[in-house]
Order: sequence, then C-alpha cells, then structure tokens
Amino acid sequence: MNIYVGNIPKNATEDSVRQLFETYGQVSSVKLVEDRYTGELRGFGFVEMPSKEEGQAAIEGVNGTELEGKSLIVNEARPKTNQSGGRRGGGSGGGGGFQGRRSRSW
Repeated sequence: MNIYVGNIPKNATEDSVRQLFETYGQVSSVKLVEDRYTGELRGFGFVEMPSKEEGQAAIEGVNGTELEGKSLIVNEARPKTNQSGGRRGGGSGGGGGFQGRRSRSW
C-alpha cells in the first residue's frame, strides 16, 4: 500500500519517518520528496507498506501525530495520473510560432 505523508518537518529523515510506520508493520520503502534545486525537503513524502491491513493501521495511527513539532497528515496515496505537462486538449501538441499566415497590407 502506498501512503502519502504530508506536513513533514524540513529536518526530518527517512529513518525517522520509517520508525513511525514500523510500529504498525513492515515498511518496504520511504521516499521524502526534495526540492530539485535546493535539495531541501518539500514537506511531503511516501511510505510503501506491503500489507494493506498494516498500511490502514499505520494511516489511522500516525495521522495527526507530531514529528519534531509538526502534526503529520497521513492518507492513502492517490495513483499517479498520466499528465502531459501544461497543455490541455488533444491535437498534435505543437507550440505557437509562425503558422504560415501572412497579414495582408493592401
């Protein structure tokens, strides 16, 4: 089960988050999301637990608990959506620019 964890303090570690969840069962992985440019934590991450029952128990047990003074927000992660980055609608995906039209000046 993939679990979303929000409101994570900037100085938290994957180990500190893992310890919170291991009290409810086996943890496969912990991934805290970092800012691409600064390397600082962005305040959220994901915990993967192989058992759905243990995952549900962890969500109920960890949600609202404090980690380094911040109250964690924990729920089941939504599946990734296939986003194409910015432009809506179908089509060939080409961008603006010159499209072969000329303005007429009579």
